[in-house]
Amino acid sequence: MSYRTIDGLDVANKRVLLRADLNVPVRDGKITDLTRIERLSPTIRELADKGAKVIVCSHFDRPKGKRVPEMSLAPMAAALAEVLGKPVAFADDCVGEMAKAAIDTMSAGDVLVLENTRFHAGEEKNDPDMAKALAANADIFVNDAFSAAHRAHASTEGVAHLIPAYAGRLMQRELEALTAALGAPVRPVLAIVGGSKVSTKLDLLGNLVGRVDMLVIGGAMANTFLAADGVSVGKSLQESEMHETAREISAKAKEAGCEIILPVDAVTATEFRANPPIKIVDISAIPDDAMMLDVGPKTVQALVGKLAGVKTVVWNGPLGAFEIAPFDAATVALAKAVAAATQAGALLSVAGGGDTVSALRHAGVSDQMSYVSSAGGAFLEWMEGKTLPGVAALSA
Repeated sequence: MSYRTIDGLDVANKRVLLRADLNVPVRDGKITDLTRIERLSPTIRELADKGAKVIVCSHFDRPKGKRVPEMSLAPMAAALAEVLGKPVAFADDCVGEMAKAAIDTMSAGDVLVLENTRFHAGEEKNDPDMAKALAANADIFVNDAFSAAHRAHASTEGVAHLIPAYAGRLMQRELEALTAALGAPVRPVLAIVGGSKVSTKLDLLGNLVGRVDMLVIGGAMANTFLAADGVSVGKSLQESEMHETAREISAKAKEAGCEIILPVDAVTATEFRANPPIKIVDISAIPDDAMMLDVGPKTVQALVGKLAGVKTVVWNGPLGAFEIAPFDAATVALAKAVAAATQAGALLSVAGGGDTVSALRHAGVSDQMSYVSSAGGAFLEWMEGKTLPGVAALSA
C-alpha cells in the first residue's frame, strides 16, 4: 500500500491537526515513560520549523465519552514542552469554540495540545459530526499515531476523509519497518512468537505460516503445540481445547513450506515464583508435578544457530515467563544474539508488542534492534495481515 507523507508538503501558516498517541503510562499523576512523546517530537519539530500551526490531538485512557479530570492531557502538554524545549499551549477541549479560540491565537511555528478526544462519545463511535468538528479547525491532517491506527475513530480515520491527510514521520518509520519485515522482506525470514495463549494469536499464527520461512513458538503457547503432538507437559499452562487448532496450524505451515520450531528442552519448576528450585530437562522428560516456565539452553543454542542463516527477524512475545528470574534467561540470551547480528549488519530485526518491548529493555538491547514498535494492538493486527483503518485512510 502506498500512502501520502509530509515530504515536500507546504505547511507554512497552515493549521495542521496532528493525531498523536499521548496515551503514556502515568503513576500517581506523573508520567513514567516519555518514549511515545519523544518519538513524536521529530514530526512536530519539522512541521513547526516549516511554519505550521501544529495542533496536537490524542486520546488518553478510557473516559467513555465523559470529562474525567484525572484523564486530562494537560500533563502531556507540559511533558511535550519539556521534550521540545519550547512552549506548548493547551486547550480545554478538542472541538468547538474553546478549541477554535485557542487555535485562532496561534502563530506560525506554535504548538498546541487539545484536550482528550475521548471526552466526547463521538470519538470512539467515529461519529461524522465529531470528525467534521475536528476538521473545522484544521487545513491539513497528519496522522503520527500508528499505535491507534487499528481503530476507526473520528480522530484517526473519520477526519482523514474530510481534509488532506498524510502520514507523519513516526507513522512513516513504522510502516517502512513493518513493510521491510513482512511486506517485502529479504529472505529467509524467521518469526518469533511467544505468549500465554494460542487462542489470542490464532490470526497471527495463521498469517505468519504463509509469509515466513521459520516460525519459533515460545511461551506457554509452545506447551499447547507440544501437548497437541502428544508430549506430556506436566502442570504447564496449556490449552487442551486448542490441540486440534495447533495441529491445523502445523499442517498449514508444512503445506506452505514454513518450518515450525518448538522447544527441545525446558526449564521447569514445581512453583511459579522468583528463583525456585529448577530442573532443566529434555522436552520429553517434563516431570508430572512441574511446569515448563522457560525454554532450555539446548533450545536457545539451536535458535542462535538458526540466526546465522536468516536475513529478517520479526519478534512478538517472550520465550518464557521473563518477568521472574531465572525464567528470563532464554529470552535475554536470544535477544542479545539477535541484537548482535543486527549490529553486525547481518539481519533486519523488527519487534513489537508490550511484553516484547519490556523483554528487550530488560535484556538491554531495545536500542540495538533495527526497529522496535511502540504500538501494541496495531502492531499485532498488522502482523495478522489486517487492514488498519487509520493507515488505509492515508493511502495515495
